[in-house]
Amino acid sequence: MDYNTSELCDLFADNIDVLEPLFKSYGGRYSYAGEVTTVKCFEDKGLIDKMLSSNGQGKVLLVDGGGSLRRALIDSDNIQLAVENDWEGIICFGAVREVDVLEEYDIGIHALNAIPVAAETREVGDLDIAVNFAGVTFLPEDFIYADGTGIVLAPEPLDIDTDYE
Repeated sequence: MDYNTSELCDLFADNIDVLEPLFKSYGGRYSYAGEVTTVKCFEDKGLIDKMLSSNGQGKVLLVDGGGSLRRALIDSDNIQLAVENDWEGIICFGAVREVDVLEEYDIGIHALNAIPVAAETREVGDLDIAVNFAGVTFLPEDFIYADGTGIVLAPEPLDIDTDYE
């Protein structure tokens, strides 16, 4: 299903939070949505790889990388894992690399920017905790909706089957 965040804001203004417009789109999927799973890490993609190795059907991985642009947390290796395990998308408060390759994958990817330097893989960080960035607090099991215009967060799935036409 394609999502239009502008229309979602019009229809559900009282039920959603809107992320500050910090992110660029890097994936091959224009719009995506799903239940939030969080990873908090700093310049270490080990826990990201671990999460993307699990079933991601109907889920979006939200990565709090502390806003660091010194090391890329998302690359073609972990995006391949994400696609193989049916993740809907990834939102990374950090950097990506291999952007020309990332756009070939059928997955939504938003991140702050790109850098060619890879992150460590020590698995240092936290899983499924509340994180805060872009003016919003994200909780595991919240729902996120993203497209080329923006990203919105809701505490539960939006009833878009009946209201979003």
